[in-house]
Amino acid sequence: MSPFHKKILLIGPSGQVGWELLRCLQPLGQVIVAGRNNQIDLDLAQVDSIRPVIREIKPDLIINAAAYTAVDKAETEAQLAYQINGTAPGILAEESLRLKNTILIHYSTDYVFDGQHSQPYTELDPVKPIGVYGASKLAGEQAIQAVGGCYFILRTAWVYGLRGKNFLLTMQRLAQEREELKVVNDQIGAPTWSRLIAEATACLSAQLFSPFIQDIEEFIGIYHLTCGGQTSWYEFAKMIIEPAEKQPRLLPITTAEYPTPAKRPAYSVLANEKLANTFGIALPAWDKALKICLMR
Repeated sequence: MSPFHKKILLIGPSGQVGWELLRCLQPLGQVIVAGRNNQIDLDLAQVDSIRPVIREIKPDLIINAAAYTAVDKAETEAQLAYQINGTAPGILAEESLRLKNTILIHYSTDYVFDGQHSQPYTELDPVKPIGVYGASKLAGEQAIQAVGGCYFILRTAWVYGLRGKNFLLTMQRLAQEREELKVVNDQIGAPTWSRLIAEATACLSAQLFSPFIQDIEEFIGIYHLTCGGQTSWYEFAKMIIEPAEKQPRLLPITTAEYPTPAKRPAYSVLANEKLANTFGIALPAWDKALKICLMR
């Protein structure tokens, strides 16, 4: 039996981060999974289905790892993106507050910023999304904050892992299929392994359950959670295909040479000092994390 004996509702257990969370959260208590085609059927696009699930389970902790993440598709599916990323988190916050002692952990993104900075964004920097995806995620942040209660919003970025759809797996596949790869070299960020996000979330959760925290409301708010350092998509790709048996030619290109329906922030590195100073949680540099991931 877990020393914490807590009931944890994990929403979106089949995604990159959710899949890792399901394994990392087990020591903290009873993990109940909810999502489409899961143990408990919950679709954030169907907002009327959210309240009954939470009221029946009465969790001590809600972790929302579900999101609409199709950045380009969001430009033509704005209503759906806003339902999942904007409206649903607000309902989760309302139900969390209704249960009084329930904690809500929700993930957000670097895309809430416009990318015009030249130094890492802090939690206090002004937000200004430049696409529907970022705007919908910002709407979710604002909905949670408007409700109040005991919430923790973790902004992360450039998430990759060994399952699902992500840049790492795409590059590995294309390296086997093509002789030449063109990759954008003028967008800068911090690639972050989904397993590290999950481990950090479990560590945070354990501390929030700890009796050493007397007044949890002092700590609520937004925190940045990414690997350290920064790189471009091109350099990220270069390191991904380096161990591959088949080595395609890798060519750096500009964002203008690779037009997409949605604009991307040119610079979206996040400063992680707040999380480190408050909870002692800090992820390794992006390149070290990637090397470990590639050895799995």
